[in-house]
Amino acid sequence: MIQMFINGLAASAGGGLTYLRNVIPELGRRETAAATVLLSSGLRREFGDLPSISFVENADSFSVTRRFFHEQTKLAGLVRNSGAQVLISAGNFALRNSPVPQILLSRNALYTSADFVRDIRARGDYAIWADTLIKGWFARESIRRADVAVAPSKAFARELTAWSSREVVAVHHGFDPTAFAGDSAPLPAETQTQLIHGEDALRLLFVSHYNYYRNFETLFRAIPILKKAMPARKVKLYLTCRLDSGQNPGTYHAEAASSLVSDLRADQDIVELGAIPYRSLHHLYRACHIYVTPAYAESFAHPLVEAMWSGLPIVASDLAVHREIGGNAAVYFPRFSPEGLADCVLQVSNDPELAAQLSRAGRARSREFNWGKHVTQLLDLAKTLISTH
Repeated sequence: MIQMFINGLAASAGGGLTYLRNVIPELGRRETAAATVLLSSGLRREFGDLPSISFVENADSFSVTRRFFHEQTKLAGLVRNSGAQVLISAGNFALRNSPVPQILLSRNALYTSADFVRDIRARGDYAIWADTLIKGWFARESIRRADVAVAPSKAFARELTAWSSREVVAVHHGFDPTAFAGDSAPLPAETQTQLIHGEDALRLLFVSHYNYYRNFETLFRAIPILKKAMPARKVKLYLTCRLDSGQNPGTYHAEAASSLVSDLRADQDIVELGAIPYRSLHHLYRACHIYVTPAYAESFAHPLVEAMWSGLPIVASDLAVHREIGGNAAVYFPRFSPEGLADCVLQVSNDPELAAQLSRAGRARSREFNWGKHVTQLLDLAKTLISTH
């Protein structure tokens, strides 16, 4: 039996949480592997008791910088005490002088994104710029230091390989329909009311916290263009966040985006639902007509798979990652073009046959992403490392 140690301290929001919530139960079902998992106390409560999985809880709340130094000073001892044969570092940064072979999971596309650097400099957000440069240096050194570095898509793996001059392996993330839609818990009452108000509208959905790299502003600028092109029909864009800096992870400033919505006179057309519980999210997808994502940096895009499984046609920015994950289930637009985004939405909304074709393709495509397959590939990498060390 393979003994693994998984460092999950970095999981605090978004894709990191999705990853652990799916991989840990899948590992718990394997008879050929056991794992010790380091994570926050709050996240630990979600898992209950799992066969062959033990947990090390950390009650402290860390900034990225403090977490990095905590890991570098404390993690090696935890790994030794666990008896692990291999370490999986799940937060972009590798452990220096790991006592066992190490698999690094790299999933932050910001460190390699020239668009992100241009964006934050244009906004004058130099603190984030400096922070990204410093963390990017450590992330690149981590790829070089790890025994194996893994990315969640082929496109991002190629990007990391060119950036680090070290080969990075692609292992797709998965999707679990039962975990996603197995809970019948309804949407919050306020959300249901907002959807009722949009019953006669073309309902667009974007699932994300507010941040810069998801490129909200391009999406917002597309709404007046859509309204002008569709005078006989209302348009509603539903967001799973609020444009308030204090209500989103990270240090991104949402005030400019909020002001843009007001300037565009789109306050009634852009609905800030706030965070939606994951167990109820499937209801929101099914209540909308088209899923849109204008992101300019991405490493996998879990909501894209959720939308495809839910049968939504997709309008996505033309990124290599989006094309790899979405395939022929989406139509693509230049990532900074509100006009291109609006044109793609119009294509889908005005052509029921195209919408149905994208929906069918998406349902089929979503079945190709499987957490069981992901864990099997991860275990195969671990076995190879153990046998060669």
